[in-house]
Amino acid sequence: MSEVELARARLRWRARRGLLENDLILTRFLDQYEEQLSDEDVLSLTKLFQLDDNQLLEILLGKTEPQGEYYTDNICRLVQKIREA
Repeated sequence: MSEVELARARLRWRARRGLLENDLILTRFLDQYEEQLSDEDVLSLTKLFQLDDNQLLEILLGKTEPQGEYYTDNICRLVQKIREA
């Protein structure tokens, strides 16, 4: 199994967070878009899910934007889709 296949298989598990708000937002997004995600999307989401719960929630709610290594075109595009889902 390749790295991307493994990341895709673990995506829902990694989307389960300590904060219920994150769980709800990410589950709603994955329910709507999971089948359409490219390999690059899966790797970007896996990277985004490395953030701690509070940082991730601030980004998902639009209170802050991804910064540093998380500020990529693909992550920013996915964050926007998550916010709209």
